[in-house]
Amino acid sequence: MQVNGYIKKGPLIFLIICAILFSSYVLIEYGFFAVTEPPAPLAEQEDVQRGSILDRNGKALAVPTAFYHFGASPQSIKNKEEFAQIVGPILNESEKSIIDLLKKNENSSFVYIKKKIDSNTYEELRKACSKNGYSAVVKFDKLPGRVYPENELASQLIGFVGADGQGLAGIEYSMQETLLPSQKEGENPIQGKNIYLTIDANLQSNLEKIAHEAMETTQAESMMLIATEAKTGEVLSYISLPSANLNDFSSASKTELKNKPASDSYEPGSVFKIFSVASFLDTDSITTKDIFNCDGIYSKKTGRETIRITCLGHHGWETAREALKYSCNDALAQMSEKIDSEPFLAKLHQLGFGERPGTEISGETPGVLRNPNDRLWSARSKPTIAIGQEITVSALQMVQAATAIANGGIPVQLTFVNKITDYEGREEFVHTPALRNRVFKKETTDYILDCMETVATSGTGAKSRLEDVSMGVKTGTAQMADPVTGGYSTTDFVSNCMAIFPIENPEIILYIVIEKAKGETYAGRIVAPVIKQAADVIIDHLGMSRGKASSLAHSGQVSIAGTKPIALEGTVPDFRGMPKRQLLPLLNYKNIRIKINGDGWVKTQDPAPGTPLSENMEIELYLE
Repeated sequence: MQVNGYIKKGPLIFLIICAILFSSYVLIEYGFFAVTEPPAPLAEQEDVQRGSILDRNGKALAVPTAFYHFGASPQSIKNKEEFAQIVGPILNESEKSIIDLLKKNENSSFVYIKKKIDSNTYEELRKACSKNGYSAVVKFDKLPGRVYPENELASQLIGFVGADGQGLAGIEYSMQETLLPSQKEGENPIQGKNIYLTIDANLQSNLEKIAHEAMETTQAESMMLIATEAKTGEVLSYISLPSANLNDFSSASKTELKNKPASDSYEPGSVFKIFSVASFLDTDSITTKDIFNCDGIYSKKTGRETIRITCLGHHGWETAREALKYSCNDALAQMSEKIDSEPFLAKLHQLGFGERPGTEISGETPGVLRNPNDRLWSARSKPTIAIGQEITVSALQMVQAATAIANGGIPVQLTFVNKITDYEGREEFVHTPALRNRVFKKETTDYILDCMETVATSGTGAKSRLEDVSMGVKTGTAQMADPVTGGYSTTDFVSNCMAIFPIENPEIILYIVIEKAKGETYAGRIVAPVIKQAADVIIDHLGMSRGKASSLAHSGQVSIAGTKPIALEGTVPDFRGMPKRQLLPLLNYKNIRIKINGDGWVKTQDPAPGTPLSENMEIELYLE
């Protein structure tokens, strides 16, 4: 065959060689894949979920959810009126507003119609768009979210998360790595852990009602309340008013979001005297039998400086007990002369003043506790600190220091975390009390508690007195700093009161602060009654013994019909009308969970009487 002259031999040979090489490559690759197992399909990435925040009993306070941004392509929607008729009612938006938005962005490929819709709205919207043929022109951007079932409850403690799912305040912020650990690329996802707070949500709710009433009655600007287990340091209630609805935190003011018990510092006034007297006694600077004469004013000349500290009365000769009972500035200032500055300040530092309390929340203030090397230290500093001025503290610091008085001289670390579990509910951490180094001898704190009981029975804290439970209190009223003049305000006061009960075996520390009350400001008159109300609720809620009740102290003989114990057998009993005290033995059942809400007598119950009992059943009782 004769080769066409137009076809050159060189290029033809090159093409033939390329074809042979390509064919060889295909055959080799085919053979390789024929004997090699196909790669396993990529596993779908597991969603990482933020842990929940719950109260000590398992009531949800912050739970993960998903929110969605809903958008569409205006240029792809031909019938904008029909689209608006479909999605408007679901979004709770007017059809006109949606039509206007789409027409305004007529030539855009995408526009958000509504942001942060909940899961239920998303599902309804997705189905409606799919049914009417709009799936291709709409888009849902999923983002992690948070729901706070109890709204304002303990809001500053719980905190909140931002749009990116990162904690911005409270436990949500300070324990971010626990709730949602950082994920490392290429490693298995790490699920968030659940945090059980020490807070009792039902008790918190009841005490918040009392706090709101007190705010309204006193027309105060703000209020704080902390109730703590004395022996464990676990905070049962943590209140800062005004507070914010966590489900709408973006609309809250800075004041509502501020965690005042941890971040604000103030001069505590006379409440501080219990720590001063304890320090004087424990260092043997004074004794319980020493007496001091109060003539209404403490006056002392030191070099060129004359110290003058006024007292509210002329109390005459008094021991430390009477000085605390009448809250005598004169006597406390005289006591401060018996101790050097260094050992006095050392005791206060051991109590935690001048240092951050070290709880699980961020933003704690160390307050201000000066020393003799400070340029603002003067001859009047020591006696002034002794009466609770020229020192600033936080509410958390005051409660932390009070644990030393309540525990025989040994402070216990305050905590807000009861336990931590993994996402499947397995316990990874359970709180155990963390005792600090001893600050006072037990005989010192026994004496201080006895003095505090005197304050409650016949002193400035008489309005806090309970007839059937022994209680020790100390009140204090202090002028607040005036930011304009740099001196003290003549109208703004901090009114506070510390309570420890029962005295024989302290279980609860209760501390309340009312700031900038209108009209009456003396703590003994406006805070002590609130202490009484709150203590009553705490005692009933926890089922504490009212051992000093007059009925128990009665010397006569009274015959009453016995009350049969409640038996959980077969079906759920009718609890309606039963008192709380009769219900307490039910809490010992291991295979049935009893939840008691409120105080008084059972009003309603769930499940209803007669419902068959089953293992691990939960019975919830509501008392009024």
